[in-house]
Formats: sequence, C-alpha cells, structure tokens
Amino acid sequence: MPRRLAAIVVGDIAGYSRLMQLDEEGTHTRVKRAERDLIEPTIAEHHGKLVKTTGDGFIAMFDSPVEAVRCSIVIQQNMIGRNAAVARDRWIEYRIGVNLGDVIIEADDIYGDGVNVASRLEGIAAPGEVFISGGIYEQIKHKMVCGYESLGDKKVKNITDPVRVYRVLPDAAAYQRTRRRRESILLTLLGLAVSVIAGGVLWYMLAQPRSKPIDVAQAPPASTAAPQAAPSPAPVQTASPSPSAAPTQQASPQAAPSASPAPSVLEPEMVALQGGSFSMGSNDDPSERPIRKVTVKPFAMGKYPVTVREWNACAAAKACGFTASGKDDLPVTNVSWSDAKQYVAWLAEGTKKAYRLPSEAEWEYAARGGTQSKYWWGDQVQSGHAGCKDCGGDAAAEQPVKVGSFKPNPFGLYDMGGSVDQWVEDCWHRNYQGAPADGAAWLGGDCGSHVIRSGSWKNDARYVRPANRDNYDTNVRYPTHGFRVALSP
Repeated sequence: MPRRLAAIVVGDIAGYSRLMQLDEEGTHTRVKRAERDLIEPTIAEHHGKLVKTTGDGFIAMFDSPVEAVRCSIVIQQNMIGRNAAVARDRWIEYRIGVNLGDVIIEADDIYGDGVNVASRLEGIAAPGEVFISGGIYEQIKHKMVCGYESLGDKKVKNITDPVRVYRVLPDAAAYQRTRRRRESILLTLLGLAVSVIAGGVLWYMLAQPRSKPIDVAQAPPASTAAPQAAPSPAPVQTASPSPSAAPTQQASPQAAPSASPAPSVLEPEMVALQGGSFSMGSNDDPSERPIRKVTVKPFAMGKYPVTVREWNACAAAKACGFTASGKDDLPVTNVSWSDAKQYVAWLAEGTKKAYRLPSEAEWEYAARGGTQSKYWWGDQVQSGHAGCKDCGGDAAAEQPVKVGSFKPNPFGLYDMGGSVDQWVEDCWHRNYQGAPADGAAWLGGDCGSHVIRSGSWKNDARYVRPANRDNYDTNVRYPTHGFRVALSP
C-alpha cells in the first residue's frame, strides 16, 4: 500500500454527546455549518487535505507541519468568535492533536501510528487547545510566532513508547506571561526560604552558650546586642500585580527610583493625497471584479510601511502585543490585523490625530499613483521597483529589505507592492459585488478575515499588482504580514 510522511491533524468536539442531548437538531446544524464554513476552507487555504469527517470531528493531512499547526490555530481562534454569541453550555469546542508520522494512504482514509498518536494527543488536550508531538515541535519551533509549553513525555493509550507533548500558545506573549508568573512564584518562594534560613541561623547563634564568661560591666545587655548582630533578611522577589508584568524586587523607600517617563510616540512620515476618482479592480482574478469607478476623499498615507522602530515605541508603551526583532529601519512583520489596530489606536491616542488603517479603496488608489497600468510603472515587471521574488529579491530571506530601498510611485509612496503584505480596514469579500463606491472601508461580510494588499518579498510579481487582493485570519500573525497607516484630514 502507498505510504507517505505527513503532518496529521485530528480534531474532535468536546462534550458532543451532552450537546446533542441539549439540542440535537441545533447542534447537528451548527457542527455541519462549522465544517462547511470553517474547517474545510481553512484546511484548503493551508494546503491540506481533509481526509474525512467523523460526525463530531475530522482528520486532515498536510505536507507542511507549519501549515498543519497554523491551520489548527486558525480553527481554534475562529471557534472563539463563533461561540461568542452562544450560551456557555452550548459552545462547540474542538480539541486538536497534531503529529508527524509515516502513514498508509487509502482512497478515503489513512492509517498507522502517525494517525493514532495524533488522535491520542487530541484526547488529552483541553477544549480549545492544540497539542503537538515532539516531531512536529522540532519542525516548527523556529518558524512560527507562537509559544510552546512542554508537558514532558506522556504515556498514551495503545502506544508503546511515551510521546513528547507540547501545548501550543498561539500568542508568543502568552508563553512569556506564563513563564514570568512561574518565575515570580519561584523567586517569591526562594526569598521566603532565604528569610527562614537566615532566621534559623540567627536563632541558632543566639541560643548557643558562650565559651567564656563575659564581664557584665563591659558587655552590652543581651536584649540590645542581639538585634544589632542580626543580619538583614534577604529581599523578597514578589510578583507584579499584572500577570503580564515582569517580577520586581522590593526596595526600601529611600532607594525607590522615580517613575520613568512614558515612551515617546514616533509618528510615521505621511504623504498628503488630494483624492479623486479611479477605476478600481481588474479582470486578472475573479476577486478583483467587477471593475468600477470609486471616488476617494482627501487623506494622508504613510510614506513607508510601519517600521520596527515605530512599532517598538508602541511595544515599549505596553500598547502593542510584542517586541519586534530586526533592524530599526526594516518594516515590522508577524503582525495580525488585531495587532495593527492596537498600534493605530495607540498612535491616535498619543498624537490626538485621526490615525487609522487605510480602506481597501484608499490603498489601491494610493498604490496606483494615478496610473491604470498593471503595475504603477507599466505592464511589465522591472527590477528596482518592488521587493518580490521575481523582482530580483531574495525569497529565502527571513526579513524584507529596509523601507525605501526601491523607487517611489508617482505619489511619492514607497513599497506599495512587495516588501510586506499590508493590512487594510476592510472585512473580506470574495469580490466587489455590492462594494461601496465612496472609498470607505467595507465592514460587512466575513470579519473573521480581513483584506491584505501589496504582496511580499516572498511572493511572485503577480501579487505586487495594485489590484491584487487577498485575505487572512484577523487574529493570526504571519511572517510576511505588516501594514501602513492612514490619516484622516
């Protein structure tokens, strides 16, 4: 029988029998809707194959462990949104296990220990969580922006050898918070232990009989000598009131430092655009149809994508969810749509200006630079105009080149195509049927996904067309995703 190495994802609904007893028809309808609208398309979008559904679960197979885990995270995070409007006792929550193994392939099923281990991992995961095997962890540990918590080797049913198990923490910051909380507890216990030991040593020293008589007239009273000889207790490490804050050391009032000033806001460099009418869309892809006339009001657009330096000012102010790595003049990457919204909210608050994400129409208007050709510079790919795989770029690079490395478009905007994918305000729609013609963001539709534009340094040239549009999950970070800001008058 044919065999292959694959990343296996097994999902199962927690408490399915109880849900069916509560509302048999309603539960069945909701499960089938989740399979049709979430499970199946998410697996396909991450280049996997849905092997089968099992009534209350599913089995899928992926060539890439990274895509298998990313797909699992997307499913779990989207289920949170689906459950938001439902009573807690009626939530549909999946447990998901992911394993890397050599499996037997049949037309409508797969078999082998690779599948069995994934199923066992799913069985020990808590509702809403993703558990992965050590084999998966070794493949993805430096390739995804998320945290992992080692649960050690677990003995699972009908599997001879113990399985190394990791819990996936979708937000890398969540792992850091968990680790800091544990460190705080350990440091507190260590400090208490040091205090107890110091007190014990002091008691032992004071309780011992002296080796020779002491002249009472020359010696101070024992009641006053003892406190003077007592060593100061060691300072105690205490956990910060906020679980996301690092442990702090208790200090005397005299040594307490003054509060540090709040980090300054770095405003991106902006380009004012007069607005006007243009033909939005193209016939190159169904999602870009129909071509229609759109009128955009005056606004300003960031001259460059938001940089690492600008993002980290927000992170230093504790307003953005992570500290970006890389040189200051690189565009920030690994940003979800929700992350981008946090940044523009912080920027608007700090500057008292109407900073925001651009609408999809504003972005395309700005990217075209007053042209209607395939690219803003013409209909053929030319080097030196965009950072992409076919434009002389290095698709194997971990990060794009610094902002402003390529020529600006006629509006004076850099990297409006290539460099990093760029989030816009709009929810995802499969095409432009019913889209607004006034340049406003289109907020109805599938807001579990939002529109991304520009293409990235890892994409080929067709992605850097001004008309190209794609989408990704709202709360999931991806290594090529960044953004730029807009400013209302």
